[in-house]
Amino acid sequence: MQDLVSTEWLAAELGKPDLMVFDTTKYLPNEPHDGKAKYAQAHVPGADYFDIDLIADPEAALPHMIPSAARFEKLMGLLGVSNASRVVFYDQKGLASAARGWWLMRLFGHHQAAVLDGGLPKWVKEGRATEAGPPPCTTAATFVADFQAELVRGIGDVKKIVRQGGGGALILDARARGRFDGTAPEPRPGLPSGHMPGAANVPFNELLNPDQTMLDPAALHARFAAAGVTAERPVVTSCGTGVTACILSLGLVRAGFPEPAVYDGSWTEWAGRPETPKVHS
Repeated sequence: MQDLVSTEWLAAELGKPDLMVFDTTKYLPNEPHDGKAKYAQAHVPGADYFDIDLIADPEAALPHMIPSAARFEKLMGLLGVSNASRVVFYDQKGLASAARGWWLMRLFGHHQAAVLDGGLPKWVKEGRATEAGPPPCTTAATFVADFQAELVRGIGDVKKIVRQGGGGALILDARARGRFDGTAPEPRPGLPSGHMPGAANVPFNELLNPDQTMLDPAALHARFAAAGVTAERPVVTSCGTGVTACILSLGLVRAGFPEPAVYDGSWTEWAGRPETPKVHS
């Protein structure tokens, strides 16, 4: 199973007993939409809703931080996902939050996971069927996690990278250029914009075509190489809260680079800490 699947592929596979499909939409605080409510209005037939805020650490002060392995196992099992399942994630924007579901599956050791290229907008534009209503009744399954610690980084790791300067990993920030440069506000009130010293900016939308499908591997490789990515230097992806960073991770894998780690707390954590250095260019 590829990490990025087409609408044609999904239409052909839809309904097979081992395939689980999830709407993984998460809107920003400044966007006047509710992902779960919009899911109830229209979703891919048979799809369930994957709540990024629920499948997270309920005790964390930061938004949707990764859950414990035990919590992930429990919640995925309740959603009907087993270790034999093939899992496809999509979102209502095209490709904005679906990659977070893909990355969480990989983080907990499940590689039979993919993102729907172009998401719900492409599905609908092609005239494919949708359905409305609550999530389907699902038979609980057993999911056993295999946590992959190398795919995630915490603030202590990122502080070390910043101290090392050019000798450490490369931080790739997926936020829009204005937020990265400090010339546009963050969507979260009271949070300053800017970036970590030494970070490079690859806005996630620069990895997408106008129809919100992802660029081909060669174009992705060129875009990342222009930002300083090499096969030899480790990469840590970041964004506002660890969601669109996963799009960069998906793009890097698709481009043939070694799989990066995600800084889960991302800019919300970094900017909210008084001791961390910030750059406002």
